[in-house]
Amino acid sequence: MLNDMVDKEIIKDFVNESKNIVKECLILLESIEGHYEKSALLEKYGNSLDRIMGGARTIALDVSKDHVLYMISDYAALCKNVSYKAAQIKVNEPFFNVCVALLIDASEMLSLILDKTDLSTEEIKKSIPDEFIGRLRWVLNQFNNQVRSTVNLKDPAGKVKNSKNDLEELLNKITVKKN
Repeated sequence: MLNDMVDKEIIKDFVNESKNIVKECLILLESIEGHYEKSALLEKYGNSLDRIMGGARTIALDVSKDHVLYMISDYAALCKNVSYKAAQIKVNEPFFNVCVALLIDASEMLSLILDKTDLSTEEIKKSIPDEFIGRLRWVLNQFNNQVRSTVNLKDPAGKVKNSKNDLEELLNKITVKKN
């Protein structure tokens, strides 16, 4: 639930702006879908998701780390990561198409998550299908460590985090813990 320290109007403005960004992203992805030669445009998608990621983090500065804004930021970071990596696919058109389809699904799900900022992070995690998380994990595992990722994820010591373990950590932040 929203912390009283975060103005509800700020959240509302963030959600509205983010949903507009998601709509633009979906239009971009639909124009790329099936057009392997447009793969570089996925970087534009990633830049757009970076705006959502950064906005969520900035607004969340005064709330606990389990606030839904952090989850939105982590979710956007994962989508951004996939998009930057997929923009570099040069010899595997079928895999490129899988990545674009995944990003379309991820963007639609992000829009749904943005509609639920009044819920707890745990409630939102439950709404993300395990099948989607499995597809996301599979896609991320197809990229080797040489594929550039411009997601600037840093640990408290300032070390850039882009390894598969770091991505797995992000995935774990958006999924329900299994007992």
